[in-house]
Amino acid sequence: MPFTSTTHVRWPDVDQNGHMRTTAYLDAAEDNRMRYFASGGFPVTEFAARRLGPVSHGHDIRYRAEMRLLDPIVVELRLAGLASDGARFRLHNKIIRADGRTAATITTTAGWLDLDARRLVAPPAELLALLTALERTKDFTELPSPLAHA
Repeated sequence: MPFTSTTHVRWPDVDQNGHMRTTAYLDAAEDNRMRYFASGGFPVTEFAARRLGPVSHGHDIRYRAEMRLLDPIVVELRLAGLASDGARFRLHNKIIRADGRTAATITTTAGWLDLDARRLVAPPAELLALLTALERTKDFTELPSPLAHA
């Protein structure tokens, strides 16, 4: 099963056309991911204590159906790719409307940033285990490690 969380379209999430705006989709996906990490023992305070944080390298957003003010949202999270050392990963979020239709999909490529050294690093074993525990997408890919070229 994918990790899921629920929310709704808020007033500041809506653009001038009355639709959920692009950055609100990204916010919903990021919130879902941070909820997943917190549920597995990595709340924001743990990241801060370890001086480690996720850093996004890019997002691919695909829109499928409109979302409007106060519409309920279910956000699903799956693992779409991972380097063998865990330093780079790809997460796939699906934003689902109340009627079950997919409103958008967001695929994010990211890595783990050492907040002091300001470079990508492999995650601690517990965090790597949390990533690998996620349900994988059908097109899961093994990613190259950014540390191989460091």
